[in-house]
Amino acid sequence: MKLLHFPILLFCFLMLACSNDKPQKETKISKNNSAEKKAIPFQSDAKTIHIFVALCDNKYQGIVPVPEKIGNGQDPDNNLYWGCAFGVRTYFKKSKEWKFVESRKLKSEKLERIIFKHATKNYYLVADAYDGKFIKESTKDFINSSSGKTKDTLEIGKTTIGIGGNSKLLAYVGHEGLMDFQLTETFENTDKEKRDVIILACYSKNYFSPHLAKANVNPLVWTTNLMAPEAYTLHDAISGYLNGENNEQIRTRAAKAYSKYQKCSEKAARNLLVTGF
Repeated sequence: MKLLHFPILLFCFLMLACSNDKPQKETKISKNNSAEKKAIPFQSDAKTIHIFVALCDNKYQGIVPVPEKIGNGQDPDNNLYWGCAFGVRTYFKKSKEWKFVESRKLKSEKLERIIFKHATKNYYLVADAYDGKFIKESTKDFINSSSGKTKDTLEIGKTTIGIGGNSKLLAYVGHEGLMDFQLTETFENTDKEKRDVIILACYSKNYFSPHLAKANVNPLVWTTNLMAPEAYTLHDAISGYLNGENNEQIRTRAAKAYSKYQKCSEKAARNLLVTGF
C-alpha cells in the first residue's frame, strides 16, 4: 500500500493488537534450511499448502506507516502479518482445523518457518516469514514456485513433503511489492501442472497477472483494490479449498470472512476479492 493511497487502512492497522504468541513446542534453528532438499524426487501421500508472507516493514516497503512495533519487518513475533492477532502464525495456531507441528527459526531472507498438519485431512501447511527487507525475494520465490520452476522438499520427522512447486496450493500474503519494484524475469510453467494460488495484497490481480499469465495457475482468490491482507481471509479460503469447493465458493468464503472482520458489506468484499483471470 503506497503512502499516497487511502489513509483509512492506517486506522485499521492501529486497531490491531499484537499477541505474545510464543511457540509452545520446540523451536529449531537452521542456518541454511538444511531440512530442505532441492529438486529431489520424492513420494508422499501428504499434500502441501505453502504460504509466502512478506513481513510488514515501515522502513523497507512503500506502505502507509503502521505503529513501529508491528511494522518492524525484522521482528516476526510482533509483526502485523505474522505475530499479531490476525497474523498468519497466530491465527492458524488458534484454529481448530490445524494442529501446530513446529516452528523453525531461519537465518536467511526467511526468518521463521511454521508447519501445521490438518486435523482431519492429509495436508500440511507450511508458512515462511520473509524479512520485510526481502519482499522482492519473497515475491519471486512465490511466482517461481507457482510456475513449477522452484521445487523443494521438507523433512518433518520421518515424513518428507513437497514445498514450493511441489505444493498443491500456494499463497502470497503482504504488501504489494510490485507497486515499488519491477520483475524482468519471465515465469513460464515448466511441468504442465496447474497449481492453485491465493494472493492477498493490494491490487494483486492487476500487478500479478502479467507475471502469472504463462505460469499455468488457477487464481482462487486475488484482489482488485486496497485491502488488509490478514489471515482470516486466507484461512477461510483454504477451508473451502480442502472441502473440494469450486473457485466461486472459495471466493465467497473469503469475502464473508473479510466482510465480518473488516466491518464492510459482503458486496464490497466480493468486489474486492475475485477469482480467475
